[in-house]
Amino acid sequence: MRVDAFDYHLPADRIAQEARPRGSSRLLVLDRRSGEIEHRRFAELPRILRPGDLLVRNDVRVRPARLYGRDAENRLVEIFLLKPVDEIRRRWLALARPGRRAKTGRRVAFDEGLAAEVVAVAEDGTRTVLFERPLDDGVLDRLGRTPLPPYIRREAGAPDRPQDRAAYQTVFAREPLAVAAPTAGLHFTEEILEAIRSRGVEIADLTLAVGAGTFKPVTAADTSDHALPPEDVVIPAATRAAVAAAKAGGRRVLAVGTTVARSLEADARSDAGAPGARRFSTDLFITPGFEFRLLDGLLTNFHLPRSTLLMLVSAFAGRERVLAAYAEAIREGYAFYSYGDAMFAA
Repeated sequence: MRVDAFDYHLPADRIAQEARPRGSSRLLVLDRRSGEIEHRRFAELPRILRPGDLLVRNDVRVRPARLYGRDAENRLVEIFLLKPVDEIRRRWLALARPGRRAKTGRRVAFDEGLAAEVVAVAEDGTRTVLFERPLDDGVLDRLGRTPLPPYIRREAGAPDRPQDRAAYQTVFAREPLAVAAPTAGLHFTEEILEAIRSRGVEIADLTLAVGAGTFKPVTAADTSDHALPPEDVVIPAATRAAVAAAKAGGRRVLAVGTTVARSLEADARSDAGAPGARRFSTDLFITPGFEFRLLDGLLTNFHLPRSTLLMLVSAFAGRERVLAAYAEAIREGYAFYSYGDAMFAA
């Protein structure tokens, strides 16, 4: 399918630059069969859900993955950590900006006497970076910056804003494995979650370690020529059992975000039908024409034009209906992207 079929015009002032109080966002409710739209508030979500629904969340925590250091000429270099590639966390796969300051053999110095050498540069621009000492979570918490997406404008090298470090993390986040937030989950408060449980809705968790590849721009002209890098997924036995029971009982399975949708549908296509926990990697790329086997509803933010995330939402709710809903949201003044408003399609 042509990638330009997922294009739309978004005024720059609709890209949310600051997080608002959790639960205060607007919520566009889309009937994916009729295209009917309702304008609600996110705090109303518990009343929109049905008793017996199963709501599945991604409980991954965002790692403070952006490091700023200086090269031998005292020029600023950004090292964006993707994941460790050894058990002691000295050797990391990373991105660098500007890349010309992080060529093979170059040394980058950080605060606290920490330094690293770029030991390899791959064809896709990723670097293998070897640090002089392990990067444990304590070091990253002190030196790392919140990996906000580039459309949220912050000064390069500036300290984190405390509000960003808190806001770009769900209230149910656990293990720090991701380099981007599962943004649909950012809207929830503990009070809203408790209201959802009181409604008779079951909540279950899985973990997808969101990588930078999920948000990589699609440069191909056709979706068939684009591929997603694999991302690691863990689905606990209790979550897999809850999904199976919901489907068997005719109850809805609802995903909080595209990462959960991909995880569930990838699991449904595996040959691991036996009960129990699953740990796997998935490069599942969902575009219109995809047959959903588990998903009955999707809570999501508004995504970038031509993005793989918009393609997934379009596959679930229909490209024409989704783009019409986006046009309506723009007319109605909704905020877009990670710190923006939400949409619920079912």
